Amino acid sequence: MKDLIIAALWSISPLGEAKVGIPYGLLNGVNIYLVLVVCFLANVMVFPIMMFFLNTINTYLLRWHFYKKGALFIARRAKTGSGDQIRKYGFYGLIFFVMLPVPGTGVYAGSIASYLFKIERKKAFVANTIGIFLSSVIVWVTTLLTMKGMA
Repeated sequence: MKDLIIAALWSISPLGEAKVGIPYGLLNGVNIYLVLVVCFLANVMVFPIMMFFLNTINTYLLRWHFYKKGALFIARRAKTGSGDQIRKYGFYGLIFFVMLPVPGTGVYAGSIASYLFKIERKKAFVANTIGIFLSSVIVWVTTLLTMKGMA
């Protein structure tokens, strides 16, 4: 149970998301299906939290120079990293961006991109959820194959 909770916490963390939570759970003997479901759902929970933060707390914190400087840096990186893809392909571009199981992509970056490009919240949630699911399945299958010595 402890390892499942740690895997879920990794899946919520901006340092790893489900890309770290799933392998952690699998390598520590958590049920292979349970770890996929729990890490996926934990990662999905990030989107509403991030949107609340961006719509309310972020607006308040932008008054402070130190925070504003960091927020503008992150916003520029999100726009350059995902901007062309999301502008060109919209909903599907956001899915693809969130789906990529590499550092710098995922639901945190997808939420920020959704906010910056003013994508309708329901569409953004669905795109992020689909992207998280696809990314989770890729990481899950890859980890399982690697553990069996097949990858």
